[in-house]
Amino acid sequence: MTAPFIFSSPAEAIDAVGRKLGPSDWLLVKQERIDLFARATGDHQWIHVDPVRAKDGPFGTTIAHGYLTFSLINMFLPELFEARDMKMGVNYGADKLRFPAPVPTGSRVRATGELAKAELIGDDAVQTTCRIVIEIEGGDKPACVADIIGRYYF
Repeated sequence: MTAPFIFSSPAEAIDAVGRKLGPSDWLLVKQERIDLFARATGDHQWIHVDPVRAKDGPFGTTIAHGYLTFSLINMFLPELFEARDMKMGVNYGADKLRFPAPVPTGSRVRATGELAKAELIGDDAVQTTCRIVIEIEGGDKPACVADIIGRYYF
């Protein structure tokens, strides 16, 4: 893991547009995490939660939910990007969310990114857009690509 990009003001974020972020540490995606996500969301499709049936399915094993993979961005983000000395930060949304490749159970994933945009909001806040890529170790396509939007109030 590389040190996260740290900013302490809107101007510092705006000046860093184009900066590469990460990579984060690797995370092993275990069946237990997938099962917990299924319970939390009600998505119990067999390709995620039934290892016996999934063995004969299109992926040869169970796979993580796409939205589970997407939700890992929130876990990885502090390893990539950090706002210091702010009053408040909020997740504002996401654009261009895609799942180019499935994440088989037992895979390791990590995040990389780029600070794609930063705009001043009022006098003391910045809205950032980070293009985040969730990579699968040894994979030739990413598991998830999303432009995530955050607002940071100083």
